[in-house]
Amino acid sequence: MSLLPRTAEEFSSAEYWERFFKKRGEKSFEWYGDYNKLCGVLHKYIRAQHKVLVVGCGNSELSEQLYDVGYKHLTNIDISETVVTHMNQRNAERRPGLTFQQVDATQTPYEDASYQAALDKGTLDAMASEEEGALARNMLTEVGRVLSVGGRYVCVTLAQESVIKLAVEHFVQLGWAVRLHCLQEENGKEEESFALPVFVLVCTKFRQPMPTPILEMCLGEDGAPTRLTQVAELLSAVREHQAYSVLKKRLRTGTDASSNLCHTKTGLPRYTLTVQDCPPAAKVPRSNQFAIFIVPQGSETAWLYSSSEGRRQLAASANFRRLVIVAMHRNQEYADMQAVQSELSPMVMDLAPPGMPANQQVPFLSVGGDLGWREEVSRGVSELSGEYCVENVKGEDGELYRRLVFLSNANLVQSESRLVPSNTASSHKKKNKKKAKPTAVPVTSSTSLSVDSGFLCCAHHEVMVAGLAMLGVGMPQNKGVPVSVLLVGLGGGGLPQFLRDFVPDVTVEVVELDPVVMDVAKQWFGFRPDDRLTVTLGDGLERICALEKEGGRLFDAIMFDVDNKDSAVGMSCPPAAFVESSILQKVSSLLTSRGVFILNLVCRDSALRNSVSERVSAVFPTILSRKIEGEVNEVFLCSRGEKNKTPTDADRVLLSTKQSAVSLQSALCTNRTGTNSSPHIDIAELLKDLKVE
Repeated sequence: MSLLPRTAEEFSSAEYWERFFKKRGEKSFEWYGDYNKLCGVLHKYIRAQHKVLVVGCGNSELSEQLYDVGYKHLTNIDISETVVTHMNQRNAERRPGLTFQQVDATQTPYEDASYQAALDKGTLDAMASEEEGALARNMLTEVGRVLSVGGRYVCVTLAQESVIKLAVEHFVQLGWAVRLHCLQEENGKEEESFALPVFVLVCTKFRQPMPTPILEMCLGEDGAPTRLTQVAELLSAVREHQAYSVLKKRLRTGTDASSNLCHTKTGLPRYTLTVQDCPPAAKVPRSNQFAIFIVPQGSETAWLYSSSEGRRQLAASANFRRLVIVAMHRNQEYADMQAVQSELSPMVMDLAPPGMPANQQVPFLSVGGDLGWREEVSRGVSELSGEYCVENVKGEDGELYRRLVFLSNANLVQSESRLVPSNTASSHKKKNKKKAKPTAVPVTSSTSLSVDSGFLCCAHHEVMVAGLAMLGVGMPQNKGVPVSVLLVGLGGGGLPQFLRDFVPDVTVEVVELDPVVMDVAKQWFGFRPDDRLTVTLGDGLERICALEKEGGRLFDAIMFDVDNKDSAVGMSCPPAAFVESSILQKVSSLLTSRGVFILNLVCRDSALRNSVSERVSAVFPTILSRKIEGEVNEVFLCSRGEKNKTPTDADRVLLSTKQSAVSLQSALCTNRTGTNSSPHIDIAELLKDLKVE
């Protein structure tokens, strides 16, 4: 198996395991399996003639079952006098040679190198949480002392990350060989709450410590070992197995879920699988039980594939009982569709819906029949935003696009621009990405491509530009009247550059917090500051406060297009501080009498969204809003005006704004400053769905 699944790092969280053991209570150790589940791997490493020390035997039946099949040299120890007395009484007649002794596993009375194997079922897991792991380390040291050369410590564990890390690092430092088996659960045998696999850790003592660590992972009792180079890789593989096991359990209980498939050797994500089931009442043809949908490379951030609503729509359109939606990852190579299908087939069949006939054909679906195309052109790290990459992709319309993506939120495109050959003027018509037929993989070199400054990829940027119709830009009475814009949030620089290139008599000041973002915009997105387009590096809030304090400078439009780094908040744009009443008041004071405040709002929490709307309307009497189709974004166009405007006044502003669309459109198309591009924007269409907030 070359792939393993992975979800969030939940299994490395101490809180997760605290919840697990608390919920399972005394039944926790039933999860370690009985003799029937463990016998294959135990017989592989422990021989019947071996002298075996069973550490922390408790009242488990495992020693009794081993004794019954020929293991007559077992020494069972436990620190509990009650347990030892009970087990000796229980076995006195039937198993006279099976002894139980009250012994502290950290201080045993046995001679050095006196055992060929030490067997531990859950004892390490229980001890590792005591005294910050010191108790468990003492037990492992004692096990190492009593084992002879070639002896094995065989530990049955649920592989809590802190536990397995403690044990593996301990034995790696001693130069022992470490192998970890993941025992797959049998379908239908899990209890209703959890479905975690059981692991068996096998550590072998050598006469001389190994110069380099021997770390191996095996799937099942007989799986071929996969050699790993670092303890971190082993821990990653454990988390992947645990996550995949839980994923399958969720699916068997009818809950939609997602997981990553990773290379076993590298641990890097290769595919993301999201399972989407049709509603129980949906009418699905009997033959349409299960299908796999391959998302083209570069399209995984599209609403249809990245949002739960979009995936539901995709599944309804495909009309299968269960649809597994597969997205491919960056920094991975994929030969062709056939190779992807062959790679995925063994794994995805585990996700088939219950009751599907064994001979059922499972189709692979895709858009246009190819894998799409993606080319990473740059990668770096920002101190403020973390690791990022710049990539070229082929859109579903066949056009080429350049994207900035911060990998902490890899499904969100931070900035996007359309690319054209450098020696070609932008004469493309704006295409419908959803309907156009994909073209072949691009053959144009990245170095011969340039950004089309007249094409705004983000629909909310188009609406923000259209909002300038509230200023009467392009109207005959405003000819030659300067337009000043303050924009908080640079991104790839597409919006401010469009404003500079196409809005007549405009000056734009951009405030950007992250200097790395500005460098990326200049290097990869064709951003060209000049005397009409300047950048102030710093905090947007601080800049607004400073401008208000200094006085004497007003703007015709102030735009907020800044994302929120705190993913725990239900509003991802802007950060909450930007829509506090005190800041909104400062924004209002920085606007001219005709000025407009334009806000890109991305808020999934309806109550929070309403709260923001109320605060904005308390400062700006007239708010026109425009939702972006297929996205969470909406744009607020906020006018200062008089305080006690009536609904009729707001409607009049709405009508006036829409009537100004033609003039703004004409102004944009006739004012091209230092660019061969043409503006690909339809102002009237963008303002058609404006409504009074």
